[in-house]
Amino acid sequence: MAAVFALACLTPAATACEWRTAPEADESPRVVSAPPTVTPRTAPVRTTGRGPEPPETGAWLGAWVKPEYHNPSGRAAALAEFDRAAGGRLSIAHMFQKWNEPFPGANEQAFQAQGKLLLISWQGTDTRSTVSGIYDSLIRQRAEDVKAFGAPVLLRYRWEMDRPNLAASIHSPEDYVAAWKHVRGIFTEVGVTNAGWVWCPHADGFAEAERRAAAYYPGDDEVDWLCADVYPGPDWASFSNRMDHFMSFAQKHPRPVIIGEFGLTQEGRPGQRADWMREVGPYIRKHPQIKAAVYFAAKQTTKPLYDSTFGNDPESAAVFREMATDPYFSPPLPTR
Repeated sequence: MAAVFALACLTPAATACEWRTAPEADESPRVVSAPPTVTPRTAPVRTTGRGPEPPETGAWLGAWVKPEYHNPSGRAAALAEFDRAAGGRLSIAHMFQKWNEPFPGANEQAFQAQGKLLLISWQGTDTRSTVSGIYDSLIRQRAEDVKAFGAPVLLRYRWEMDRPNLAASIHSPEDYVAAWKHVRGIFTEVGVTNAGWVWCPHADGFAEAERRAAAYYPGDDEVDWLCADVYPGPDWASFSNRMDHFMSFAQKHPRPVIIGEFGLTQEGRPGQRADWMREVGPYIRKHPQIKAAVYFAAKQTTKPLYDSTFGNDPESAAVFREMATDPYFSPPLPTR
């Protein structure tokens, strides 16, 4: 059962991260230009000195796994089962948090007890309201709680800000950057040094010029980790195709890269899912700036429909397990 990732925790009865929008199933394929040539980065990458230090060599691998029971023990059990099926070497546990939900809390403590590094995706809210200051007490409380947590965490604030369906709350790249700086400024005032700030558009935002993902970048002095979410989409764009566009941007900025989400959300023809997955490991190895990658494992039974689990796909499960058990993808976790 473990070999095929038939995860009992991924049941249709549970809803997926309801505040996260998966790749839109009804979006028609778009024609994009050929990806730019990418030269692998070999120079050292450095953060701004906040949050976890990236591994010197290799890349951490992790997952978000949809649980049967949305409580700390249920979430921990779901990840533990997925981890065992993948060979038991996953380093990162991913959590999604709504804007007004307290964190870190029991969920994060449960993952920390498993010895995992935490990636916390914080939803954000209307950018202009954020800058107005009406949420400052909430932001300050989150900052104090993260500081008190003590352990290093990766904090992914308002990911995929370039998605068209978020325009009503993001407003503009300038508004997003202002909100980012406002929130991070409060964390700085509180003295939070254990959170690495992760800037994470969708990789499609670099492949599709009209999305202007780069315009949302707050600047090297504001960002600790670069990030992109990568999915094949309905046109089955290859992993390397989407990542090449993003990496051409990332290589201009001396920051480590994390793939915040990647997953097989399309059914595809026989073998197509496994072929897409086979690109991931070798691509990361060729790009030492990439220091982490996190799989998104969920079965969504309401629109948009998708299933990124391996329950009915032993071939892709075997590919993922091969990557997960490669020593390159289990470097030591940070001590600070």
